[in-house]
Amino acid sequence: MAYINGFKTTLILSFFAVLVGVGLGLILAIIKYMANHMEKNILLTVLNWIANIYITIIRGTPVYVQLLIIYFFVFAQMDTSPLVPAVICFGINSSAYVAEIIRAGIEAVDPGQMEAGRSLGLSWLDTMISIVMPQAIKNILPALGNEFIVLIKETAIVGTIAVMDVTKAAQNIGAITFKFLPPLLITAAMYLIVVILLTKLLSAFERRLAQSDRR
Repeated sequence: MAYINGFKTTLILSFFAVLVGVGLGLILAIIKYMANHMEKNILLTVLNWIANIYITIIRGTPVYVQLLIIYFFVFAQMDTSPLVPAVICFGINSSAYVAEIIRAGIEAVDPGQMEAGRSLGLSWLDTMISIVMPQAIKNILPALGNEFIVLIKETAIVGTIAVMDVTKAAQNIGAITFKFLPPLLITAAMYLIVVILLTKLLSAFERRLAQSDRR
């Protein structure tokens, strides 16, 4: 039961971290896209500069260090579950990668689609929502699925801040039984099964998208 409860925590943490990552990543991606494709102004230039610095710092530092900083400094004086800073940390870390995934997906759409929408009288925002993003999603979703898989494995370090995930549960069982290898092998098998299942689902989803493109 400890393994099941621990893995539930792992999946909950990963799910909410992805939601945070996609939300922040979408904002960052739109800022970067607008900076490259719209008329420059001071506000957009500053926002793009901030977005680039943010992405560089987050992608350039270990998630383990980010977790410790957020937990021991940002949330040091707050009476909250350690799951909250964990979700925020992994969400922030994921957002830097998701931003580039979304930006690349949008950039992959033919620029003529934006021009066609504007020529029909649609605003930039309406064209982005109604024409560009639906096409970009086909490029984005498979990569977001891979990001979710990576995130599930990265969360194995949250036991450091007392989150009772499946890895921490295995360590506790090992400390009680003085047999560390069997619990860790069980944990590894659980991760492996979930990753294989998610990979197969992603592959099936990509084949479905490819079929819809050929119609």
